[in-house]
Amino acid sequence: MSRSWPRGPRRRYASRPLPSLRRRLWDYGLTVLVLGLLILVAARLDRFETRRAQGVAVVNDGDSITLGGERIRMRGIDAPEYMQTCRKDGADYPCGKLARQSLVRLIAGRPVTCSGWRRDRYGRLLGDCKAGETDLNRSQVQAGWAVAYGDFEAEEAVAKAGGTGIWAGSFDEPEDWRDSHHDRPLERRHGTLASLGDALRELVGFW
Repeated sequence: MSRSWPRGPRRRYASRPLPSLRRRLWDYGLTVLVLGLLILVAARLDRFETRRAQGVAVVNDGDSITLGGERIRMRGIDAPEYMQTCRKDGADYPCGKLARQSLVRLIAGRPVTCSGWRRDRYGRLLGDCKAGETDLNRSQVQAGWAVAYGDFEAEEAVAKAGGTGIWAGSFDEPEDWRDSHHDRPLERRHGTLASLGDALRELVGFW
């Protein structure tokens, strides 16, 4: 015996309305914006590549050199400014000039190689520099002629405990000395937070 089931009401499907002109323009504009951002990011990724400079160094002061046409600010350290004085045994002495002489001795006439990807606000490459196997950044702090500036805190502690270089007397932190001499360039520390900020600025292209 066959059974017949009562049929329910037939479903009707309404056709979806075409998106409005405003919605289509919005979608097109959003697509163009996303593509533009992708192109901008791709165009700026090359700025994160490590740059390398090498050659005979011209020593400017205790933490900056010039290699060919590339000005280098040694990353993670801060030496007394060239015209800065410090005190030892109750008398002033030209610690800035001595910091430069220390770097000259560390280089010892050898070719210097520096690498880095960041630049400071003055366009100088923030570099890790070597002369042969000598790590110049680290060695300046170990010798007591530069303070830690976002790196090399352990080396600074050893130099301070041993009373080497500027730690043999009293001195203004180079950063404080620059603050009190407003004609001198001001700098930010070279630590991790500064690196993140620089990366964002490089990406979006503003300072």
